[in-house]
Amino acid sequence: MVKLTKRMMYTAVLATALASTGATAASWQEKLSSAANQLSQNSGTTAAAQSGGGLSLSSLTNLLNGGNSALSSSSMTNATGVLEYCAKQKLVAATRADSIKEKLFDKLGLSDTQQQSQTQDYQQGLAGLLKTGNGQQLNLNNLGSTPLAEKVKTKACELVLKQGAKFIS
Repeated sequence: MVKLTKRMMYTAVLATALASTGATAASWQEKLSSAANQLSQNSGTTAAAQSGGGLSLSSLTNLLNGGNSALSSSSMTNATGVLEYCAKQKLVAATRADSIKEKLFDKLGLSDTQQQSQTQDYQQGLAGLLKTGNGQQLNLNNLGSTPLAEKVKTKACELVLKQGAKFIS
């Protein structure tokens, strides 16, 4: 009888613990769902990023993990403009970026400011529009200001800087 009572008591305690764990899990699930909804409402999608919103957490993560082509420039004229944008935004060392940018200007025949102003690819890069190696466009201005967004911007700038250095060597 004592064993049966102990078993019933253990069963009751276990059932109570499981029920409260289930409630806690449901509560956590609700919180996660709410946070995900907030992120998607506040950040938007890639298309929204191009038109003024930020990128979603998953989109930013995909960019970081998407390999170099996701954040590299598809053309050296665009990369040159992006380098200047990155230097102004303090996302790369300005002296190194300026040095590489000047050498790129010479190599691309864009030393004249009139030529620079007439080159759409360069102007788009200067405005923070990165034409990526995978054929997409990424507006660095619209990524947001979260730590993850800043990481994506910095990685893009570093990759474009490396591209420029390879191009001139």
